[in-house]
Amino acid sequence: METICRCGWCNLNNPLYVAYHDREWGVPQHEDGKLFELLILESFQAGLSWETILNKREAFRAAFGGFHPERVAAYGEEKTAALLEDKAIVRNRRKIAAAVQNAKVFLEIQAEWGSFARYIWHFTDGQVVREMGKASSPLSDRVSADLKKRGMTFVGTTIVYAYLQAAGVIDSHEPGCFLHRKDGAPGRGAE
Repeated sequence: METICRCGWCNLNNPLYVAYHDREWGVPQHEDGKLFELLILESFQAGLSWETILNKREAFRAAFGGFHPERVAAYGEEKTAALLEDKAIVRNRRKIAAAVQNAKVFLEIQAEWGSFARYIWHFTDGQVVREMGKASSPLSDRVSADLKKRGMTFVGTTIVYAYLQAAGVIDSHEPGCFLHRKDGAPGRGAE
């Protein structure tokens, strides 16, 4: 039986984590709905493990309107109160408020740039950055600063760096991982 080598952080005992590593993480993402989902999930991850958030992903999807930014941007106090009672998600008032605020800014960026994908990829001229072993970089510093200037919260440089990795703007698959690319080709998920 052939053994597939993956990045060392991937918990091989968690099928959700393995599928995420193999099919999503580091794969260049250009669909705004997916980019919004990752933005919300990464902001909730702050101070927690990604595995914790990944295990609650479906509950987050239900709680946050299928990750439609228009729906989340319209959340008011009543919905916020309901989310604070939802034991299936991370119940943090500041993170929930950030999700609502960030949805509003996300929509503003879409209106300005035509799509959030066009905005986020402009920072690298549409190119995937390949680097490993970092928690932040000059790129994540620039993106974080711009998002904050526009009014987003929970988008510090470390969160943004993880977001850029998740969205495939930064490819950090480790040497030895079956998805590591040396040739400049974009990484692809397992079939």
